[in-house]
Amino acid sequence: MGAGQSTVSDAQPPGRALHILRVTPSSPASQTDIEPFFDFVIGFEGDSAVARKAVDAAGLEKIVESHEGKLLNLLVWNSKRQETRAVPIVPSREWAIQSPTSSSVNPREPDSERQPSLLGLSMRMCEPGFAIDNVWHVLDVLEGSPAESAGLVPYGDWIIGWSGGVLSAEGDFYDVVESHVDKPLRVYVYSYDFDTIREVVLVPNRQWGGEGLLGCVFG
Repeated sequence: MGAGQSTVSDAQPPGRALHILRVTPSSPASQTDIEPFFDFVIGFEGDSAVARKAVDAAGLEKIVESHEGKLLNLLVWNSKRQETRAVPIVPSREWAIQSPTSSSVNPREPDSERQPSLLGLSMRMCEPGFAIDNVWHVLDVLEGSPAESAGLVPYGDWIIGWSGGVLSAEGDFYDVVESHVDKPLRVYVYSYDFDTIREVVLVPNRQWGGEGLLGCVFG
């Protein structure tokens, strides 16, 4: 569905936007090139005023509902490429009906804006210029550690968020790890080598035989 997209160079990030945290499998959004964590919804095509100012969750919900079963061009700003593009998408409820357990919102995500299942996007309002400042570069992985078992790659991987959302402060990741001792912790990892984002499940524990809960050095 990404064919025919137009892009506009936009080095300055928008002041406010809806940060895309997750794309639900089998949803309309999963059929597009939308990229979690690096993409931000700033408006929709057909109303240039909206493209220049923040679009809120309530406003987007109304537009999406009015386009159910019809083509809607979302205006999406990408923080990696520093550009805005139009992403064609057809809002639909059929995918959610076929997958009754599907959910476009994780209830544990802090300050999340609950979005309709018409798109299959989990988003929250933020300031894009600061949304991904707090990422953690994997510098070393110790043998036999939880980090090694999870497949983290030294120097190539960056932890950019977890199932509860983005990391908004420097100490956030340590706090999250401490709260998940002996429990699965799902994190989102960006691979610089392959330019992809994947979900990784870590199980922090003190029984693996080495130092720390994860056996991983971050920068």
